[in-house]
Amino acid sequence: MKMNTAIVLAAALIICAYIAGDAYKYKYKEQNTIVVTGLGEEEFTSDLIVWRGWIVAENPSITAGYAELEESKRKVQQFIADKGINPDEVVFMFVDAYKNTESVYNNGNYVGQKFIGYNLRQQFTIESTDVQAVEEISREISALLAQGVQLESSQPNYYYSKLDDLKLELIEKATADAKARASKIAAQSGVKLRKLKNGRMGVFQITGANTDEEFSAGGSFNTSSKNKKARITMRLEYKIK
Repeated sequence: MKMNTAIVLAAALIICAYIAGDAYKYKYKEQNTIVVTGLGEEEFTSDLIVWRGWIVAENPSITAGYAELEESKRKVQQFIADKGINPDEVVFMFVDAYKNTESVYNNGNYVGQKFIGYNLRQQFTIESTDVQAVEEISREISALLAQGVQLESSQPNYYYSKLDDLKLELIEKATADAKARASKIAAQSGVKLRKLKNGRMGVFQITGANTDEEFSAGGSFNTSSKNKKARITMRLEYKIK
């Protein structure tokens, strides 16, 4: 019985050692690769600008308020047209009208709200490829204020109409950069590259050019800078022999 048990245990140990050794060889074979990351980046200038403003009117009468708003709108349209912007590139939204009230107190005690008039707001948007002209409009908006137009505005947003083409160019650059890195590593290590085993694209990032703007895990998309930098990475894994 002892002899049979010893034989069984020995056979089991041999089988386990064979399986473990074969698994180790398989694992080593699967790890016989080079993994590199390539970078593609390029600076570019935006070719599309979007600027938003709001015409404001305050009046005790809603009818008079609308008339005031229409007069301001006419002045804004003329100002924009004088800068060479096509009217089709300007969109005026619907008018928002709100009642203005103020709190009323009697001997320090709150007694209610008092109606004091209407507040009317109308948003307009300029979307144009004439970036310089729209920038001038946004900077010289004080000329409208001098004409009695109550106006609020935001900073312009900048975009690029050929973003898809740029992205493909960056993927090509990043892939070429990764392959060059892999070839150099292989040459210095005395091995040869075989076929590509795996490739994965990183997150597409657009930041302001010459800024310290941070990258985002979900991808950055800067719209506040006219001059931008696009960046993408490619992670490639090559088999070697």
